[in-house]
Amino acid sequence: MIGRVAVSYGLETSSLRPGWKWRSQQPRHESGAPRADAEVLFNAGGRRLLAQLCGVDEHVLARALPSWNLEDARLPAEQDEAPAAVWRIGGAVAGPVAYGCRLCTVRRTGADLPVVRYMPLWFRVCIRHGRWLLDAEADQPFEYLDVRNLPEVAAAQRRWAGVARRAVRAGAGAGPEQVFALAGAVVSRWWDQALGWERETVWPRRLHQVAGGDAGPEFEWWRIVGRDTVVFPEVVAVAEALLDPAMAELVWMDSGGERPRLLPADGLFCRRLGERVGREWLGPLAAADHGGPLIAWMGGIVRRRRTAGRPLVPGYADDPWWVRREHQPVSMAGQLRVLGKEKRAPGSGRMWRSTVSAEQRMLITETIETAEEQLLQLRGVQTGPTADVARRLLRGLGHSAGLIENAWKRTAVAAVNGGVPLEEVAQWVDMPVEVLQKMLMTSGGREDSG
Repeated sequence: MIGRVAVSYGLETSSLRPGWKWRSQQPRHESGAPRADAEVLFNAGGRRLLAQLCGVDEHVLARALPSWNLEDARLPAEQDEAPAAVWRIGGAVAGPVAYGCRLCTVRRTGADLPVVRYMPLWFRVCIRHGRWLLDAEADQPFEYLDVRNLPEVAAAQRRWAGVARRAVRAGAGAGPEQVFALAGAVVSRWWDQALGWERETVWPRRLHQVAGGDAGPEFEWWRIVGRDTVVFPEVVAVAEALLDPAMAELVWMDSGGERPRLLPADGLFCRRLGERVGREWLGPLAAADHGGPLIAWMGGIVRRRRTAGRPLVPGYADDPWWVRREHQPVSMAGQLRVLGKEKRAPGSGRMWRSTVSAEQRMLITETIETAEEQLLQLRGVQTGPTADVARRLLRGLGHSAGLIENAWKRTAVAAVNGGVPLEEVAQWVDMPVEVLQKMLMTSGGREDSG
């Protein structure tokens, strides 16, 4: 806001800042560049000074600026009239911050300037100009992605308005924000797994489209920057499905109703969900993801029905709309920071699928899936004489442990052969370098490059 006032007077922003006493430094990225999502909070005197410079009443600015009346412990008390201000990161103040559409800004103000807005993910499409407005918190050069050739993205934003109203009417213990967050967690989990889905064709097409036609050698970077844009139609479709009482009834049927059973891999709910997102083949894959947010939601729906009448406590395991921390998608800014660090490490910037052969990847996947099946079978063997139960459990656990050890050895071999330093792999498996090296060599590990 200070910057806009300065421009209107033909001044630099720095010339106005001395009017306030600053209690913190301007937030910056690790690269040293100023953060686009930096926010300023004022005390009463600071707000009064800004209103005078704008020539606008304070109550008007309060309606226009979500952070106007927010306080900070570093600011002096209300009775202190000296104008003071403190820098904050916008996302920690009033919600997600995104770039505004420059073309809309020019149309309204005549000034071609970067702008940022508090804007949730479900409102990121500038439908007039066909732009997906990106997060302003990340240290990357783009303000938007072009979605003019992806009409399904804008259509999903229009459809979300109806889904949000349904969430309010349903009174299912969650508002639109919680429903969207859960659907986003489900679809982001699929996105992370989709590189192994040979039948997935929609997301690659969209990703290359938003990358300007071809993601090329920067494919991994574009997967991070383009994720929210590419998966948005599926997020809205999943949110719509999770609010559908008929879909909840399918979950109840899959669970066995009043005669509980394990959720089947070919369950009606996951099969129907796959159809609703345009992927008939997705059902069994979604049903097998036992540690993901979708199965957690299904479990919450079943528990709520079996404990009808018990009050729902938001934010706990019985709340089906609660997204656990481990299920929350990593932000674009967080992923880009990790990617930058990985690229500075030798060998770690290479893509797994291009480095590790299909045969090796298949063996690792099959070993992990077999271990999962063995562990699931052990859930039902805890009845009978103590000695029999203990024998079955220990034998089963021992077999699963052997499979898991086999899987991590194969993964370590693939990482080392792909160029990741042995010292880093040793840290990841919490093992001395010498011991890991000997173990990999005895199990057909590192290929001789000499």
